[in-house]
Amino acid sequence: KEWKKKQIRKISDKVYERITVQSGSATLTFENLYIAVLLVYNDINKLLPGPHFDPPSKEQVRSMMQECDFNLDGELDHEEFVEFIQRLTTDTLIVVSQGLIVTLVVAPTVAMTTKKATEGVPGVGKVVQKLPNSIYASLVTLAIVLFQTSREEYVFRAGLTIQRPTFLELRYRIINLW
Repeated sequence: KEWKKKQIRKISDKVYERITVQSGSATLTFENLYIAVLLVYNDINKLLPGPHFDPPSKEQVRSMMQECDFNLDGELDHEEFVEFIQRLTTDTLIVVSQGLIVTLVVAPTVAMTTKKATEGVPGVGKVVQKLPNSIYASLVTLAIVLFQTSREEYVFRAGLTIQRPTFLELRYRIINLW
């Protein structure tokens, strides 16, 4: 749990710094906050294992912004932004945790089941029998993790082959949507 919080904090800090440096403001307006949320979710989808997570709607962001604007100035400072992102990503982290549990608990069980099933297969069976259970389970688990990661990377690359927009381009697109 702490690892996930640290990862989200790193992502939040990096995005906050990027937005504030590019905008020239020490706080985030709603428009900049929404851009920051999109960037945070982009980083979460790239860096954390598990399924792709869709960012919240503008209405959800606006509502949560009001909840996290503790000094009631209509903008979020750094600590308000961190709290905002922590609240926003709580469910995301639960899904990531469940994915890791499935990988780390189910994969070794599947490995041992497949080992027993393949022991009788000519050619393969003798090799499988010679491998210690711990090594076989580790290899199968590693293969599953690599498969999940490569599949997610393929989906990410296939879906986002365009160049990543700059902060100003994102802001322009969002302002034009309103």
